[in-house]
Amino acid sequence: MNAPLTHSLDARYYTDPAVFENEMNGLLSRTWQFAGHVSQVPNVGDYFAFEIAGQNLFCIRGRDEVVRTFYNVCQHRAHEMVTGTGNTRVVVCPYHAWTYELTGHLRAGPNIKSVPGFDRSEICLTEVRTEDFNGFIFVNLDDNAAPMDEWYPGVRKELREYVPNIDRLAPLEWVEVPETCNWKVSVENYSECYHCPVNHPTFAEGVIKPETYDIQPDKTGGYVLRHTTECQSLDRMTYPIDLGANEHAGDYQSWFLWPMFSFQCYPGNVLNTYHWRAHDVDSCTVWRGWYTEDGAESDVIRGLAVQDRQTTVEEDIRLVESVHRGLKSRGYRPGPLVLDPSCGVNSEHSIATLQKWMREAVDG
Repeated sequence: MNAPLTHSLDARYYTDPAVFENEMNGLLSRTWQFAGHVSQVPNVGDYFAFEIAGQNLFCIRGRDEVVRTFYNVCQHRAHEMVTGTGNTRVVVCPYHAWTYELTGHLRAGPNIKSVPGFDRSEICLTEVRTEDFNGFIFVNLDDNAAPMDEWYPGVRKELREYVPNIDRLAPLEWVEVPETCNWKVSVENYSECYHCPVNHPTFAEGVIKPETYDIQPDKTGGYVLRHTTECQSLDRMTYPIDLGANEHAGDYQSWFLWPMFSFQCYPGNVLNTYHWRAHDVDSCTVWRGWYTEDGAESDVIRGLAVQDRQTTVEEDIRLVESVHRGLKSRGYRPGPLVLDPSCGVNSEHSIATLQKWMREAVDG
């Protein structure tokens, strides 16, 4: 007897504002989210502000060289502490000049000594869980969250094998991609290559061999989807690579870290990344990161970024925005996923896993 078919999620998971609010207050507030790269805060006092799950935060490097993250709000009367990027000896609130050490502890404030019983040692900016993951800064608003190595087992070590120079890398270029769709539509599209041969000719013919493409969930139960494939023959590659550089020079591997980040290693040990930010139920932004040693100029990497933006990214925008419009159609009935027991490029077993995580995040 055949097993029951696995159907895609109901449209409400992507179109219902109440589901989105549930995710913002739940899933996205208790999972690891990308903040930035350590190269953005190389010196003591360097900082940058950013937003996660509707919360304004900032990272700053302390005198002990530790990069910390704080909610971007003064503990006095709730004014935002910093904007953009910069460097500072102490963090000063622009409203009433309450001054905090780089560790977040209150240092001083106008006339606070005149207040009976005022104990500045009890006041500190609210810190957020922060991890340095091979130079990439991630934060989690859940103080009790398991560490990243438990969420994404093996990925830290594997990345170093595929990108041996990862400690020397810095962003060369960020490509910002606004999309009019629910963030999960975009993440799902990234997490299968069933659509690649039809929709991504440059990627499928000039970077990878789609017939070798596969995506596998982590076998130990981690929240990782691993994409693997072989590179195209050298005469068809759209950029030069040295297959003799190391054992993974001819490989493509991607590690999607649920819910909103992916490391990609293109053939030639070229590191690039995706990270998503959800704005509302109908829109998100994707950032593509491209990296070189010390952020040095590279015609090859610049060319890849342009090629990717003009081909794969542009093609994906049209796909995900069409899907999001379709999810609002009264005629849509979620169909069965194509789950090939042998997996491979023409199977959606990775989507079945991803939608399981999505369903659990909303329904518990």
